[in-house]
Amino acid sequence: MITAQEIRNKADKKYIPFLQSLVEQKPFEKLVIRGDKSYTKLSLPEFEKEIQQIVSQSKEKKGFGYTLEFQLVKTKFLASQNLPVSIYFDTEKDFLKFLNKEKEVELFKLDVEKIINAFPELKEWIIRNPLGVVTKESDWDDIIKVCQYFMETPRPHLYLRQLPIEIHTKFIEENNIVIQSLLDFLIPDHIRSIKQKRFAERFFLKYDEPLIRLRFLDENPNPHFKFKDISIPLSDFEKMELPAENILIAENKMNFLTLPSIDSTVAIWSGGGFNISYLKNAVWLSNKRIRYWGDIDEHGFQILHQLRTYYPNTQSVMMDWATFKTFQNYAVSGPHNQSQNLSLLTKEENDLFQYLKTLECNNRLEQEKISQIYADECLKVGI
Repeated sequence: MITAQEIRNKADKKYIPFLQSLVEQKPFEKLVIRGDKSYTKLSLPEFEKEIQQIVSQSKEKKGFGYTLEFQLVKTKFLASQNLPVSIYFDTEKDFLKFLNKEKEVELFKLDVEKIINAFPELKEWIIRNPLGVVTKESDWDDIIKVCQYFMETPRPHLYLRQLPIEIHTKFIEENNIVIQSLLDFLIPDHIRSIKQKRFAERFFLKYDEPLIRLRFLDENPNPHFKFKDISIPLSDFEKMELPAENILIAENKMNFLTLPSIDSTVAIWSGGGFNISYLKNAVWLSNKRIRYWGDIDEHGFQILHQLRTYYPNTQSVMMDWATFKTFQNYAVSGPHNQSQNLSLLTKEENDLFQYLKTLECNNRLEQEKISQIYADECLKVGI
């Protein structure tokens, strides 16, 4: 037989469909709670206690809530007993007062009217996300202001605090989840990428971008570039065009800082590791000779493979058998990853990669363990 707590749980599950019916302007229909008509308990006192608990929470006793209809049923162990065969909420008031949602639903109705008056097309969004309206019940005036601004100016190219909206400067940041969901619905043609989770990037706002660091390794640098070592925002890096023929990307920052002088070469440090993804939209790199110097370990080869998905002609440097064997005594143990097949590695690179995966220890040669003299000689070969 159903318990009082089970009735409560099943009523809670009907709350979202109820909110959806309000948006669709459907009249309230009797809400039926399905119960278990069978009863197998052996103890009459236990049976009477459970019946008493159900009845105590019913409309009959409290003046609101669910209505019970009983029927004489022959049980297996307790002869014939009156069991609840029908449990239902007869009116909207009974249902909401039972859930203690009267005030919440009153505000929900007001907010739904407010939202649809401003954006009739959001009716479908509300039906899909009724709890999104409920949880932001006190913010909808300001949320609507934000949506109206982005409808009129879908690609602001400003920082969040610069937006000319009469809200406090942290409002969008504090409410970005619901605002993003709304803007996805309202301005789908003005989203930079649905995979982009950062609000500012997704909706063409300025943000504190990653910095790409560059070192000009030529002993006789181009007179147009007065600096030997600079850091620039990612968006500027993507748009720049450098006269250098060669690009050298180093994973480790100290190795990047100690690179030797190399003719017509610019070194890049994007922050190390898988931050290599920052370089993917720099189209001007496609016309350069790119070399990548990373650790001789599983991660290093994964990053090399990733870089080649952007720039297929990328060459590796000091990620070979000769380097590994020369400095193998300095290898340390690194974590094993369930690395996939890296199809963009050369045969030699892949052979070394597969070998590292077989080692239980000393399977990682960090690039800073390679001597400066050896590195300088390798980096200048072929330049």
